Amino acid sequence: MTGTQPLAPVPRLGREYGPIRRATLQLVFWTAVGILFALPALSTGTAGRQTLWQSLAEWWAWGLLAPAITAANHALPFSSRQNGRRLCVHLLFAPLFTAIDVHVSALVSAVIGIGAWSTIWDPHLVAHSLQGGFVWGLLVYGLIAGIAEAGLARQRVLFTELRMERLQRNFSEARLHALRMQLDPHFLFNALNTISSQVTRDGRLARAMIEHLAELLRLSLDDRSRHEVCLDEELALLEHYLAIQRLRFGDRLRIIAVVDRAAAAAAVPSLLMQPLVENAIRHGIAPRIAGGTVEITARCTASRLEIRIRDDGVGYPLLPNGPREGVGLSVTRERIERFDTEGTGRMTIQRRPEGGTEVALSLPLRVRDRHDAAA
Repeated sequence: MTGTQPLAPVPRLGREYGPIRRATLQLVFWTAVGILFALPALSTGTAGRQTLWQSLAEWWAWGLLAPAITAANHALPFSSRQNGRRLCVHLLFAPLFTAIDVHVSALVSAVIGIGAWSTIWDPHLVAHSLQGGFVWGLLVYGLIAGIAEAGLARQRVLFTELRMERLQRNFSEARLHALRMQLDPHFLFNALNTISSQVTRDGRLARAMIEHLAELLRLSLDDRSRHEVCLDEELALLEHYLAIQRLRFGDRLRIIAVVDRAAAAAAVPSLLMQPLVENAIRHGIAPRIAGGTVEITARCTASRLEIRIRDDGVGYPLLPNGPREGVGLSVTRERIERFDTEGTGRMTIQRRPEGGTEVALSLPLRVRDRHDAAA
């Protein structure tokens, strides 16, 4: 699969509890609130206990209505930017839910045995509450609705952050894919140019080069849909490129590869090392009559994968502002820097004091097996 992935529907964010646990937590919360408001009267004996049960009945009633208030708040058809409209709806809902709470509180009182069942449907019940707790009920509704609004705002923030993270990841994958597509024709041109130089000189040698190129292209196409592979897969692809170069240079080219066992499973950008080895051979080894050695090392530290490609050739051409980078190196540098979302990948190029050039790569260490890399 190539390109970006469509954004999947975002699941409900935050911690989710089962219905039984959620109901238990709500019961404990509203019971604690009821006890808290009844504390001043608890020291008065029987009257205090009666006040406690009345307080519990009132707050349990709000506990029964709180999910409905929250659901109504979430169902409002107005966005967070339409705060005025949402406020108007809440101003209409506040007296409605407070009136309902008066009857629900009477129902709870009857259930726990401190009120009469006949009062539940008393048409004057709300009117009587206007003399006492109706205004307080409006404030309680406002508190519950405010908490619901705050929770909804938090959900929006988390959703926006998740969406931005996914968009950033999709953009990075698309950019890495585009960079990889730039490398493919560049690499193929250089490989064919190497083979064409041998066709008229040595047909057998050219045929052997073509066989390695075919296998190299097959591996490259297998990796085309992936912007990262395991290091051992990358080295397997690189080996076919080096086989072509060994046929070309013969004894003039010597390769030393030292790869830690743990590093072999580390993830790297696909087609990472070929442009770097190509530059070492092209600019360091090829100009020398005696040839030279290209050394490839890879090792893992606690959290990084360190790769070095050294040659003992004439040295990479330098300009006043640093090494001159062609398409292969410039694209490789950007792919390394985009390898992780934090941009911690690094590539440095420097002349070696004893002669030649060293390219040092530092990547965040992510160990994966072949099956994961192919997924």
